[in-house]
Amino acid sequence: MSDKKTSSATQKPKEELVFTKKNYQLLIISMVIVIVGFLLMMGADGDIYDTRRTLIAPMIVLFGFGFGVYAVLKK
Repeated sequence: MSDKKTSSATQKPKEELVFTKKNYQLLIISMVIVIVGFLLMMGADGDIYDTRRTLIAPMIVLFGFGFGVYAVLKK
């Protein structure tokens, strides 16, 4: 008679994804933040040395990159 039990060596290991759905959502949010920062840097007016272009937009871009690192490292 054959034994219906399977040993742990013959079972396939359950494949687990590295990133969860939440990680991907946070990563997409961080990419949107970075894009908004670059759009703010681009601007429509002619003043190159505006506070928005030289201070606020780069801070938003850095925040977006930092948020992206958080999204990748979040477990």
